[in-house]
Amino acid sequence: MAEINHFEYGWITPTLSYALSVLGSILGLVCAGRIRTARTHGQRAWWGLLSAWALGGTAIWAMHFMAMLGFAVENTRIRYDVPLTVASTVIAVVAVGVGLAIVGTGRLNPVRLIAGGIFTGVGVASMHYTGMAAMRLNGSLGYDTVRVVLSVVIAVVAATVALWLAMTVRRTLAIFVSALVMGVAVNGMHFTGMSALSVHRHEQATEVSGASVSTLLVPIVLAVIFGVVGLLYALLAAPTDDDRAASAYLDGRRLSEPAAPTPTAAPDPVGLRARSTLGQPGTPFPSRRDSSPR
Repeated sequence: MAEINHFEYGWITPTLSYALSVLGSILGLVCAGRIRTARTHGQRAWWGLLSAWALGGTAIWAMHFMAMLGFAVENTRIRYDVPLTVASTVIAVVAVGVGLAIVGTGRLNPVRLIAGGIFTGVGVASMHYTGMAAMRLNGSLGYDTVRVVLSVVIAVVAATVALWLAMTVRRTLAIFVSALVMGVAVNGMHFTGMSALSVHRHEQATEVSGASVSTLLVPIVLAVIFGVVGLLYALLAAPTDDDRAASAYLDGRRLSEPAAPTPTAAPDPVGLRARSTLGQPGTPFPSRRDSSPR
């Protein structure tokens, strides 16, 4: 059995992975809050997609990859199968998106919350173990059944709590505290699943195929950066509840204000205004030549 090191670079990778999970949770919770205030189905779908990307893509999957940077196995290189790695990303985003759709359509009740939590939690666990299956190294992977089951239970509980928070929290402080808790839960699930792993190195070394960590690092970091910037832009550009309230107030004032009265002419009892041409724009000044008989 090969020796495994989960923290090859010390506390740098777990700290960065926790920061990513908190950042993604904050953005995901804020986007989920916009689902509740959306007026049309299209707006709800848009904010649901953004929330799923923030939670599934950043808080869960990007955190998983960042933590995997510190994973090393003695005397063997680690490569990654790109299609499986991409599939793990899609699984995470879709699982969170479906969970949000379950709890976000209709009135929130325990049945919807539990169903969404189970689906999302199993999806998150599937993402984790799909990402692990994407590893290519000179050895075979083994898992402890009890710890695998424990990691799935943690994922389901964490997903249920995350969906409940996404549908209930509104204030800024509550969102920040909830994101800190979600970060602990997501990292706890990841490292519990990693503790279940064992590697049995092959006696005869073979060539390991696949993409290296350094090859995947640049596109993943760019995707995370552009994703976060895009989420921030969407949140800042969209009108808030205060903006809608102010717009409704101004519209109400505009409709309630009386129309401006039409100006009326002053009384002219002797008809001087009809006979006078002076003082009217464009009227030439009369002269004696014009009034003399011909």
